[in-house]
Amino acid sequence: NRLRNSELRPTSVVVNTLLKATDRLKGLLDDIENSNGQDVSEHLVALEHILNVGVQPTPPPQSQVATAPATTAVEGLSSEALREFLIESYDNLEQLERDLMSLERSSKTSELINSAFRNIHTIKGTAGFLGFSKLEKLTHAAESLLGSIRSETLEFNPEISGGLFQVIDAVRSILTNIESNQSEGSDEFALLVTLLNQLGDGKPVAKKSASKKAPAAKSPTTKRAAKKSASAINPAKHEASNPGTDAAVSTNVTSPASVSPAFKSIEPVATVDASAHRAISSPEVQQPAVDQVAAQAARAAGKENEASAADSTIRVDVALLDKLMTCVGELVLARNQILQFSSGNTDSELHSTSQRLNIITTELQESVMKTRMQPIGNVWSKFPRLVRDLATICEKQVRIEMEGKETELDKTIIEAIKDPLTHLVRNTVDHGIERPDVRIQKAKPAEGCLTLRAYHEGGQVNIEICDDGAGLNYERIKAKAVDRGLMTAEQVSRMADRDVGNLIFLPGFSTAEKVSNVSGRGVGMDVVKTNIEKIGGTVDLQSQAGLGTTIKIKIPLTLAIIPALIVSNDGNRYAIPQVNVLELVRLDGEQVKSGIEWIQGSPVYRLRGRLLPLVYLREQLKTESNIGMNSDALNIVVLRADDRQFGLVVDRISDTEEIVVKPLSKQLKGIPVYSGTTIMGDGKVALILDVLGLAHTSNVISQGRDRSVTESHERGPARNSDSQTLLVLGVGASHRYALPLSQVTRLEKIEPAIVETADHQEVVQYRGEILPLIRLGNQMGIDCLPTDANALLEVVVYTENGRSVGIVVDRIVDIVETTLAITRPAARHGLLGSAVVQDHVTDLLDLPTIIRQSDPVFNNGQLA
Repeated sequence: NRLRNSELRPTSVVVNTLLKATDRLKGLLDDIENSNGQDVSEHLVALEHILNVGVQPTPPPQSQVATAPATTAVEGLSSEALREFLIESYDNLEQLERDLMSLERSSKTSELINSAFRNIHTIKGTAGFLGFSKLEKLTHAAESLLGSIRSETLEFNPEISGGLFQVIDAVRSILTNIESNQSEGSDEFALLVTLLNQLGDGKPVAKKSASKKAPAAKSPTTKRAAKKSASAINPAKHEASNPGTDAAVSTNVTSPASVSPAFKSIEPVATVDASAHRAISSPEVQQPAVDQVAAQAARAAGKENEASAADSTIRVDVALLDKLMTCVGELVLARNQILQFSSGNTDSELHSTSQRLNIITTELQESVMKTRMQPIGNVWSKFPRLVRDLATICEKQVRIEMEGKETELDKTIIEAIKDPLTHLVRNTVDHGIERPDVRIQKAKPAEGCLTLRAYHEGGQVNIEICDDGAGLNYERIKAKAVDRGLMTAEQVSRMADRDVGNLIFLPGFSTAEKVSNVSGRGVGMDVVKTNIEKIGGTVDLQSQAGLGTTIKIKIPLTLAIIPALIVSNDGNRYAIPQVNVLELVRLDGEQVKSGIEWIQGSPVYRLRGRLLPLVYLREQLKTESNIGMNSDALNIVVLRADDRQFGLVVDRISDTEEIVVKPLSKQLKGIPVYSGTTIMGDGKVALILDVLGLAHTSNVISQGRDRSVTESHERGPARNSDSQTLLVLGVGASHRYALPLSQVTRLEKIEPAIVETADHQEVVQYRGEILPLIRLGNQMGIDCLPTDANALLEVVVYTENGRSVGIVVDRIVDIVETTLAITRPAARHGLLGSAVVQDHVTDLLDLPTIIRQSDPVFNNGQLA
């Protein structure tokens, strides 16, 4: 209250004390049954110290105090906050009315008194916080009266009951004004407040006033009926929807003994003389208040087309929503069966009925799914506090910005991403953003910025966690990966920056120098990736040194009912989630032979200038079929997994339909290519393919070598005439070579065990012929890196005039498209010169010359 009135400054000491008190309150709520016995003296002392001596007050300008209108609070509130206040207050008011009715029948029930006190106290507290002074004053007087009854210093009687019913009507009229006019109204209800204070004093004047009333008013039942008739003019039945109402109300549950000292200290609001007593006790004074309330309620009832905030919402148990969602899922399955049956039937009436059923089921499904949708802001709401505390611990300055808080997700998805997002935010503050002194040295603001962004795109929800910190140190990540034994130096040296960044998602990986209570144990990022992938999502990391890091998460809107593409392979049907499908491609006749190319031992298809890796579904599922790979037609489903594309080759593509996702049985849970099951329209079960699992098992997503193929920048005829596509090779510790990709027939991995010797030269049996091998390091006079005896050999296959030769290198670095400019002429045979490729000096190979120098067969002029 002192902060709101600008009598205190919100310093870090004040805010820290309030946050600690808030945490303590949460702990009390978690153990509400034993909360009365908990010691909170430490927090009380800290708060009282601030109020008394800790912080110098800063009173607001007198002009602001004098001229601040009552409607300022309403104007400063968001419509959502005001709506929640009205819903909660109407709900508490209805409960208070029911409690008072029960108290008249059984006034000895302490539970009813406690309930009535809690409800009026909640209305008073919220009204005071939001700045509704008239409502606060009125409910405070009623709270004081109920407090005296609760502490057993006053006995509940018909006069008190009548006064409290007048309070209910008056509060309802104020709430109606707030909802319709954005103000509390002009009535101060001063006489009613005075009456409540008088009743709270317990003086004999209350009994005298009762004796002076008209005969009809002597009966409490008659009096109550009059009050109820006035309140009945307002037809609203206020059912609140705020799920936090019960929790908020329950914070005030305390025993009478524990709160009686506090209420003994409450002083009467005003002292009323005998003449005032007589005025208050007369029916003429009390009746105008009732008439005014009735008139206001009648005006409100006249707005037949305007629903109040309480009328527009209703509370529903989450378990009931889940059951309803399950039933809708079964209805969708039945709908699919009927549609399939009617498609083969000529009955026109059956067709029209099934279509009507389809429309109704679709609308019902969409409506039920919306009831489970929640804004992602519900998860983000705790992050500002988390970032604040972590920044304090890490001695950093960090602000958090949130965009798209209203983006909605299914409740089950919200629960699944809560922990992963929390860990990512913690990691960003601890690892990503630098200390203020470091940022200032880099010409950055001392305060770092963490941005959370959410938006819908392509049937999915995209979540981005961005920071303007130091970015990833790729060399340090490589060193850590080798040091911890997660990868070998040879493997790391082949990786592109993007794949190096994704190493932080490996189990047990951390670049922290020491373990802290924030992070550093290397057990978080792999769990983040695993949990996101479990719900069909993907995680992608992009970083620039010195500029910051962005983590992008893509997740489905819901897991219950999803659109899917139905495909068939070897007589079995499978469902592919529609969010993973990009397009469909069909190759016929000669296109099958001419369109399929081979690189790195894998089939690829050139789709609009990009090399698209192909995955044959029967090979991944290990099913048998008479259909060979040289079929007259090829159906390719272009899929996206982890931001990379590949083509899934299937026998037949059917159609898209909505499927109900069912969990896998325990027998299938260990197979990574399946994510669930569904029941088709004919009642048969179809397996749902896990696109990300297929990409991993087929090695479409693995190391940097695979990325080079799937994300090759080769554009075929459409590329710039001055640019060339090069295959970059690595030999030894640091030597880089390149040759035109057009000279490469295939890239192969060969087991050392199958290498033989013929005519003093290494050869291997390859595709029905003898393939001679030439080790590039030996030809260039470079010592090759020591490797495992069982490590596969990287071989570049070159073919000309029907003859092939294999060039053995240490590693395949990348495939790049660049405008080639030779900046240094060659100084030896076998090289065309040197150029800068990917910011590295790279020697350009003269492959025909190298082969003629080393292979006696080709040296006979067959390549000349």
